[in-house]
Amino acid sequence: MSEPVNFVFLHGGGQGGWVWDETIAAIGAQSGGAARCLALDGPGCGAKRGRDTSAMTSEDITRELVADIEAAGMKDVVLVGHSQAGMHLPPMVELKPGLFRKLIYVTCSAPLPGVTTIEQMGNSRHGEEEHEVGWPVDPETTGMEERFRAMFCNDMSDAEADAFLAKLGKDMWPMCCYSESDWRRDHLADIPSTFVLCMKDQSLPPLWQARFAERLQVGRITYIDAGHQVMNTRPHTLAEVLLAESAA
Repeated sequence: MSEPVNFVFLHGGGQGGWVWDETIAAIGAQSGGAARCLALDGPGCGAKRGRDTSAMTSEDITRELVADIEAAGMKDVVLVGHSQAGMHLPPMVELKPGLFRKLIYVTCSAPLPGVTTIEQMGNSRHGEEEHEVGWPVDPETTGMEERFRAMFCNDMSDAEADAFLAKLGKDMWPMCCYSESDWRRDHLADIPSTFVLCMKDQSLPPLWQARFAERLQVGRITYIDAGHQVMNTRPHTLAEVLLAESAA
């Protein structure tokens, strides 16, 4: 009998470990409860809301996330990240390579060295500037709620979008995350990885996801017909992909 899979999940910006609830439930159903799942909270997010993170460095964040995994007794981990987590998974592996056996990036971002995540997004609309991801609506004439609805909720019903947006924005990663630009990824060639590319994503369009997958040196790309919040809108599909990729 094969050993149960140990999944650890890391959320993106403006969200917490709660964002994985539907997918973790789907993994439990599909694995018959055999898979172990741990949803991490970044400092200032989820169960860690309200902390003063102003003095934290990127290295502090990495050490804390790895310590959370070790405290849970998880080993031989399949580490799954979403969106902004694409900037956090590589240093976690660099710090403790023996802890992880595979990385799965779910529509993750990966700016070039010397470029911050804020600079990577830019102030243009999708496709207007070659070196910017851009926004699905004009950032000069739209408020953040309208932008977030377009970015995160384009494959949700109105009711689903309202419920999701009501939870969004209560979680905040440390500010150092948004000034960091020292991205080291050479070591990623040494660990198996998969990129889950979301074809309807209006936050990170498919063209940019493909670029990020290349920068992250992924070995495999798999595709889901979903928007940026695939873990909420297509949890059973994502769970099936994660279980399959963990065994690949």
